[in-house]
Amino acid sequence: MAEHLLAIDDVAEDFESILKWAIEFKKMWKAGDEIAMSFTPLADLAVGSIYEKPSTRTRVSFEVGINRLGGYPLTLSKNDIQLGKSESIGDTASVLSRYLGAITYRCFGHEDVAELAANSDVPVLNALSYKHHPCQAAADLMTIMEHYQDTENLSVSWVGDGNNVLHDLMLACAMLGIDFTYAIPKGYEPHEDVVQRAKDFADENGSRMEEFNDPVEAVKGVNVIYTDVFVSMGEEDMKDKINDFEGFQVNMDLVSNADNNWSFMHCLPAHRGDEVTNEVMDHKNSIVFDQAENRMWAQMSLLSYFVDNGAWAAMADLMGIYL
Repeated sequence: MAEHLLAIDDVAEDFESILKWAIEFKKMWKAGDEIAMSFTPLADLAVGSIYEKPSTRTRVSFEVGINRLGGYPLTLSKNDIQLGKSESIGDTASVLSRYLGAITYRCFGHEDVAELAANSDVPVLNALSYKHHPCQAAADLMTIMEHYQDTENLSVSWVGDGNNVLHDLMLACAMLGIDFTYAIPKGYEPHEDVVQRAKDFADENGSRMEEFNDPVEAVKGVNVIYTDVFVSMGEEDMKDKINDFEGFQVNMDLVSNADNNWSFMHCLPAHRGDEVTNEVMDHKNSIVFDQAENRMWAQMSLLSYFVDNGAWAAMADLMGIYL
């Protein structure tokens, strides 16, 4: 198994089991199961979460999840530590490894989380970088698996920017053999190396992956439609960018082209009225807030998997999950 989680395909071999574990553990915890409530693979460990970018879901979901697993969450903002300023990322990783049981890092440059991992003696989980957002993808596919029992005949479509969320979503869908289409305005395509990795998984698992510039073509007959903000955090100075996404809004006209039983997903925060309308966000078919909750459960599975794989596997066996 991988030592760190930098992109979702780092856990390709065990990805489905990680998601099933999260789904079953969530059920057990909510039912008040004593085994789940007493499962503490992070006992006596502090987990440091470094934030270069502000966060709502990432911070709260990690802090609560770490606490429920018996650990101590230690949140470090960019102003709290010397990371990359008066101390190198490598030196910071070496120091923090002496104190912590794991590190999560929400950053701008993907090369920074890669450098942190390369110099860390404890697991590093990428909590978001400009290129990848693996924890979001884990929550996304967990949510899809909760709502759709048959993933063999499932299709997911992305409408919007070729960003980090799309990168790990396409990888995750391809890893599970789910058909995936995406509509991107010209000039905003995802990174070619990520697309190729996803296509390799799709070929291996017998699923389809196709790119469009027309959202209507991309969503025809699909089960799940997913979007994200058109102007991401850190791009606020790119005010004209949103003009390039004319026609890419997810509204009732667009979803009328999808399967009759369509679901809508969004990683949040949403800019209502830009990439999605209120009518779609608040529709009974929207599973956006299930996604948000599942950030915590998916991350609890990932943390257990990386920090104490033996305990994670024992719990999986107890839950009847084949590894």
